[in-house]
Amino acid sequence: MLPPERITLEGRFVRLEPLADHHRDDLLAAAAEDPATFRYMGSDLSAGADAWPAYLSDALRPDYVAWATIERASNRAIGSTRFGDIAPEHGRVEIGWTWIAPSRQRTAVNTEAKLLQLSYAFDSLGAGRVALKTDGRNERSQRAIERLGGVREGVLRRHLRLPDGFIRDTVYYSILAHEWPSVKARLEDALS
Repeated sequence: MLPPERITLEGRFVRLEPLADHHRDDLLAAAAEDPATFRYMGSDLSAGADAWPAYLSDALRPDYVAWATIERASNRAIGSTRFGDIAPEHGRVEIGWTWIAPSRQRTAVNTEAKLLQLSYAFDSLGAGRVALKTDGRNERSQRAIERLGGVREGVLRRHLRLPDGFIRDTVYYSILAHEWPSVKARLEDALS
């Protein structure tokens, strides 16, 4: 597998641009729509401008590839997503740290963003495995991952301490290279 690069991924409804400081105002506005968006995440951008430097610094770590999710219709950043657990020597990458403004959830935006990321991972980079994970309490995220075609693998109990001190269970999913063609066809059908 090739290592991922900080490139732009283009779709009909969404564009994933490498996350940068110029996305700040759009992302702060998107995050402010509902602070509950971040209740299961390790960072809380809804806290406002003071949270931005730490959020950006974490997202731009060298072991991540982070994107701003740009809605093409408005040309505004409405969320963010990343690659992490990048291990080309093992043929794997993880999609995560994903959030979208509540006003854009359950639209084509997330479906196409995941199609772009998965296509990049499998078709361009040659990944054998793409993982996705979520908080065990986040049933909405679990259903979304299952709709994408992720196969539930299991739960890591008491896996991660969140900023509020809660230690969460983490539910893991994956899509393997041989499953990708049918997952890709289903996502493309959903967008047509």
